[in-house]
Amino acid sequence: MSSFGFESTAAEVLAGVDLAGRRAVVTGGASGIGVETARALAGAGAEVTLAVRDTAAGERVAAQIAGAVHVAPLDLADQASVRAFADAWDGPLHILVNNAGVMASPLGRTPEGWELQFATNHLGHFALAARLLPALRAAGGARVVAVSSTAHLRSPVVFEDIHFERREYEPWLAYGQSKTANVLFAVEADRRWSGDGIRVNALNPGGIRTNLQRHVDVDELVRTATAANGGVPIRWKTPEQGAATSALLAGSPLADGVGGRYYEDCHEAEPNRPGTRTGVAAYALDPDAAARLWDVSTIATRAAASASSGSDATKLSPW
Repeated sequence: MSSFGFESTAAEVLAGVDLAGRRAVVTGGASGIGVETARALAGAGAEVTLAVRDTAAGERVAAQIAGAVHVAPLDLADQASVRAFADAWDGPLHILVNNAGVMASPLGRTPEGWELQFATNHLGHFALAARLLPALRAAGGARVVAVSSTAHLRSPVVFEDIHFERREYEPWLAYGQSKTANVLFAVEADRRWSGDGIRVNALNPGGIRTNLQRHVDVDELVRTATAANGGVPIRWKTPEQGAATSALLAGSPLADGVGGRYYEDCHEAEPNRPGTRTGVAAYALDPDAAARLWDVSTIATRAAASASSGSDATKLSPW
């Protein structure tokens, strides 16, 4: 049982942990909790790559973090960018933190017609992890961390209309299902990859005021979240506190042997109780839904790879 909790910081979680010789990728590492996750991993001795859309912002962050910190371009909504990042990676990868995301944005679509939040938050990370699978295997004991959210409680993955082609688009439902997809990814990826020494977990970082809320009326967010929590208001975390659970799952010995689970406040979450905003929904841990989502995601991302390359996608993709 972890002694850490709501107020713990990423640096505290990894204090005394030696990650020298390990290589890590943090998506969205140029802002918010991504910065603090990267800072904590680098502080423990890991070599960290910030995988970011804005490389200039990434370079500014890298300059502020002590240790071996690199920057590489990655746009998760662009499957060609995902492929380019993975193709450029050389050698083992010990830690992959799927941290980047977009929250409650207006309706947008990728060239494939995918709804933008699902494409960015899930499909981009799914393809990235799958394409980096050989590097994760080569690490001889890797960890993949999927940053989900309490917003997963807003919606399961609606397989009948994932991309809002027939139902009316609602930003929070779209965000919620993408965050449920993050948890389901962890469940199925861990089932498939744990035999290779790769453990995969998901987490809720908590409520943190960051650039993630750029599409959101924060006052409205507070009102709706409070109502959904039985009138109990949000307890905000600092970015350093918000990164703590990511850091624990990415680098702490406390997570050795752990996989396919959902954490919050540095502990494995309890099942959600109706009328609260804590815990994990049963549908997010459903192994049948996880396997179905894996199949849907594989078909979609392979088709995108084939369309962009004009080649047989099964020869392009390791998953």
